[in-house]
Amino acid sequence: MEKLVIEGGKPLKGEVEISGAKNSCLPIMAASLLTDEPCVIRNVPPLRDIHTMIKLLKALGIKAEWSNYTVFVEPRVKQRKYIAPYQLVKTMRASVCVLGPLLSKLHRAKVSLPGGCVIGHRPIDLHLKGLSALGGEISIEHGYVVAKAKQLKGARIYLGGPFGSSVLGTANVMMAAVLAKGKTLIENAASEPEIIDLANFLLKMGAKIKGIATHILEIEGVKELKGADYSVIPDRIEAGTYMIAGAITGGDIRLKSAQIEHLGAVIDKLQEAGVEITLQREELRVSRRGKLRPVEVTTLPYPGFPTDMQAQMMSLMTVTEGISVITEKIYPDRFMHVAELNRMGAEIMLEGASAIVKGVKKLSGAPVMASDLRASAALVLAGLVAKGKTEISRIYHLDRGYEAMEKKLAKLGARIWRVKE
Repeated sequence: MEKLVIEGGKPLKGEVEISGAKNSCLPIMAASLLTDEPCVIRNVPPLRDIHTMIKLLKALGIKAEWSNYTVFVEPRVKQRKYIAPYQLVKTMRASVCVLGPLLSKLHRAKVSLPGGCVIGHRPIDLHLKGLSALGGEISIEHGYVVAKAKQLKGARIYLGGPFGSSVLGTANVMMAAVLAKGKTLIENAASEPEIIDLANFLLKMGAKIKGIATHILEIEGVKELKGADYSVIPDRIEAGTYMIAGAITGGDIRLKSAQIEHLGAVIDKLQEAGVEITLQREELRVSRRGKLRPVEVTTLPYPGFPTDMQAQMMSLMTVTEGISVITEKIYPDRFMHVAELNRMGAEIMLEGASAIVKGVKKLSGAPVMASDLRASAALVLAGLVAKGKTEISRIYHLDRGYEAMEKKLAKLGARIWRVKE
């Protein structure tokens, strides 16, 4: 086991390169199951989740390897398998996105119910609803989703849930529909940049999809898909996290490769909080000289404020004078980081799906424990500004979604180390 040690109090300065989007890479890698031809996927960071997906593809009879930020996928047609085992799927929720491709391509699938971060109840009912509408016969047996269909057929599908559209649900149904017979209409589809990225990859494979970037996707099924060579978009959540790192430390940093058009809600709230953000020579510059101002934040489906930035924004508000309110509309139980931030001297009180944050003059370094991926990032951000030493355990969560975070931060001047526990 490893942990991070941070000595806070130093403003960050310099340049940081934003890696490829984990939440694009994973479904795109799953989409390679839809073809019998090789695929090349570029701009893929060496994250724990990426290597888990590679193991899963191998378990499904696919030759897959990562090298120099590129994943090479080569189907072995005679060795194709349809069972995604519990040992792999339990560690990463995104593993469930192999369900649609397997059912569509092999006409059967057996995929373990997914695991991942403990951030509240996250059912896959919309995934199953969509696949059933396409003609899949679905059952739950011994902790596995078992699906079969002689031929999926296009259908009109509404994918609205109690907290809005489902990103992975949209991905699963879209991947299943591209090889289904006839036309599929997905209403209330997710429109996140990562869904657009997946759709563009499928287009390059020969899929027929209209309405990309809208909430209504129209898909005309094709008989087969070809291989593709594709580069994924930069990670907007990683970019947002480093933006807050610059803001919380009163620093001045430049983000390379960040796509400003994917960060609208985050930029808006940071500017409202008193952070200076400018675009210079295709770099995003983030700086802060004055006091931070409290804000009200509500997480919503894209283009609203992302739930994956909620914990990081809360860290910023802990050292912002006044009262801030952060309301979680996507995963109402996603507040595992609150107790750990309070251990560092924050004053946060939960009221239902909202966190009331009373800013303090300073945080104090303390031993804390990461509960999930984004909570890990929030604790790192808090440690960067806290007085004294912060030790963060269970950083394997962090490694699921951030490439060498301690190295990138150290390059910006942070005093941060990875050590054995």
